[in-house]
Amino acid sequence: MALINIFAGNKAFKHIKREGFHADMFRFMLGASGGPKWFVLAGLDRYIFPEFFANRSTPLDIVGSSAGAFRFACFSQHDPLGAINRLADRYSHTVYSDKPTAREITQKGMALLDYVLQEEGVSEIVNNPNIHAHFVVARCRGLTQFELRPLQLAGLAASAGANLVKRRWLQRFYQRYVFSNRLSTLKINDPEGMPTHKIELTNQNLKSALMASGSIPVVIEGIRDIPGAPPGMYRDGGIIDYHFDLKFTTESDDDTSLVLYPHFYANPAPGWFDKSIKSRKPHASSYENVVMVVPSPEFVRMLPYHKIPDRKDFEQMPAPERIAYWQKVLHETDRLGEAFKYAVETQQVVDEIQPLPF
Repeated sequence: MALINIFAGNKAFKHIKREGFHADMFRFMLGASGGPKWFVLAGLDRYIFPEFFANRSTPLDIVGSSAGAFRFACFSQHDPLGAINRLADRYSHTVYSDKPTAREITQKGMALLDYVLQEEGVSEIVNNPNIHAHFVVARCRGLTQFELRPLQLAGLAASAGANLVKRRWLQRFYQRYVFSNRLSTLKINDPEGMPTHKIELTNQNLKSALMASGSIPVVIEGIRDIPGAPPGMYRDGGIIDYHFDLKFTTESDDDTSLVLYPHFYANPAPGWFDKSIKSRKPHASSYENVVMVVPSPEFVRMLPYHKIPDRKDFEQMPAPERIAYWQKVLHETDRLGEAFKYAVETQQVVDEIQPLPF
């Protein structure tokens, strides 16, 4: 039984069939939004972060939104394995009151971030010479910038309606801001034409940018006036870039560098509002150099409740049941890391890689 499926865009597929599969062919890595869905990728992260990309001497640009940003804050630290284990342990054991307010959830999110980063994490991420972190955040416009629940909900409804008609109309309500390692020359191209505003990551703004990237509208408070960025309210980067529909290059890129994308789903939704729009798929041009590593349906069926964890578990399960379930998933997902490691070391991946399913 296959535990993982590995998919590749057209150019990546041909490249791997021709040259094999190795870490140096990857210039970029993506981390999707999705909250606790990330737990199913923890085992892959435990291999990819400290082993697959170990001792890298050339830059790797890692781009994450929301949960992906938190994961990549771990990857960019000097001890990525220790950091990712701190994130998995503390997040999976989080318990809220019966009816938590946005303030309570925000405070626990900030405490989680402090625990993951510890004393040196911010400096390590900002100054990492080879692992260049980029955290995606949405700057709010119109009613979406207000914390008052009725106004925020009205803004969300309006932006969802605009997105339903045309994805690029989302820019009337949100602007993409990417907080980036100062050494990076990353360039982002959006096929819908929505611009990207880059802000340098610093010791002063990293925690705010990270917290904003995971600030789910209504559920978590937004972050206002991030240092170094234009004044305003900033929220979850997944609103615009949930699973990404972007093409990445650098100043020195020759358009053959690949993108590694561990993902919980084989069919990514470009933005947060696109989850329910089945016809809304990423552009082929955005994924021609992408390699996706995805848990197989068979593996997911073996998990408790036959599903990947999600935010609804907070509401639908008593805390002890949810925590036990999530711990089981975190344990089982180590098998995915082992399967990927074996496929890489034996080059089995070259024979088993498949074209993208979308």
